[in-house]
Amino acid sequence: MEYKLNYKRTMLIGLAFLSISAFWQLYDYAIPLILRDTFKIGDTLSGVIMAADNVLALFLLPILGALSDKVDTRIGKRMPFILLGTAVSAVLMSVLPFIDNSFYAAASDAKRVLFIGVLLFLLVSMAFYRSPAVALMPDLTPKPLRSKGNAVINLMGALGGIFTLILIKVLYSSVKEGEHADFIPIFLIIAGLMAVSVIILFFTVKEKRDNADVVKYDAEHPESELTVAADDGKRRLPPEVRKSLAFILASIALWFMAYNAVTTAFSKYATSQWGMSKGDAAFPMMIATGGAIISFLPVGIISSRIGRKRTILMGCALLTACFAGMAVYGFFAKSFAPWLYVMFVLVGFAWAAINVNSLPMVVEMCSGGELGKFTGLYYTFSMAAQVVTPILSGALLEHIGYDTLFPYAVVFAAASGVTMIFVRHGDNKPERKGTLESFADPDAD
Repeated sequence: MEYKLNYKRTMLIGLAFLSISAFWQLYDYAIPLILRDTFKIGDTLSGVIMAADNVLALFLLPILGALSDKVDTRIGKRMPFILLGTAVSAVLMSVLPFIDNSFYAAASDAKRVLFIGVLLFLLVSMAFYRSPAVALMPDLTPKPLRSKGNAVINLMGALGGIFTLILIKVLYSSVKEGEHADFIPIFLIIAGLMAVSVIILFFTVKEKRDNADVVKYDAEHPESELTVAADDGKRRLPPEVRKSLAFILASIALWFMAYNAVTTAFSKYATSQWGMSKGDAAFPMMIATGGAIISFLPVGIISSRIGRKRTILMGCALLTACFAGMAVYGFFAKSFAPWLYVMFVLVGFAWAAINVNSLPMVVEMCSGGELGKFTGLYYTFSMAAQVVTPILSGALLEHIGYDTLFPYAVVFAAASGVTMIFVRHGDNKPERKGTLESFADPDAD
């Protein structure tokens, strides 16, 4: 029979990513508005602050990913990081909106320093468990199934993001440009969602047992191993595989330069350029997330048929075309048009095509004992891009104008497709017949 993914277990694994995505959707929406409207910080400095999480992640994610490879506890390698990171993050994020409201009521330097300090520690705690949380899926999924598994993980992440966007729409549609928004309710709800999601994950997924099944399977299928044994007994990537790895990491950086510029600045763009309310400004991104949600599983199936690389190239081309269309519209129109929702749905599909396949291509090039390290490497390049892009795009927004946002995204989205052409390894082979009983049973624990 065909290889089958254990969808139930993979969805439970995805609860960690759901909680992470819900948080970052809120962070990207609320923090820029708090910095601008409460603390009166300009776009360039705001971009620097928004890049702080990515600066921290740039250094912390590879270290923590590699560290989690070496940890061995009764509950697994990744689970201790996920539990501790989530608990600390939920507490710290609950504090932020109270400081925001207090500063708005009576500004003081002490409150400003306190807000930045809590924000910094929150970003550290989020970085603490991101690589281990993402590495959990390939840890518990054999290589032939990882694109489909990543589709499910991204679907769960999208559900977390769209949950946040719906809350924003419901709670803040009536808040107009320049008005102060009380973010206490939404921060507390998302903190609760994070805690509940990870508690369910802990009690339903048996990390050590399920990883043993994957290790056994991969040992029985050495043809999927791209590394080779070196003289010192350790496994190394051949030169041609290292070249492919370099090109896909460059592609990852470039498409994050494009996409993150839009997601970070869109709330400001929509309120300033199109006159949308703060709540309405979240709706187009919610539509894009919805487009991704309905695309993740089909994209996983498509990539199993035509290959990960071709699917990613299709996504890069579509993302470039959509951003180009929005750029042209933005030059001539100063209000939002309903037909743009179609463009945002296509953006969601394009981003799904890219995201479902990029991480599996990276981890396909490593041995099982280095999944955390290579996951951290993936995030090093994605976060490096997200360090640069809020600052660079923020400077263009402030000193040239908001019309630069979508052309900026076009340039980097197109460049990511060019570098992706040169990736020769990490693609999946056509599906073949075989048995994988421990992964075929959707009700297996």
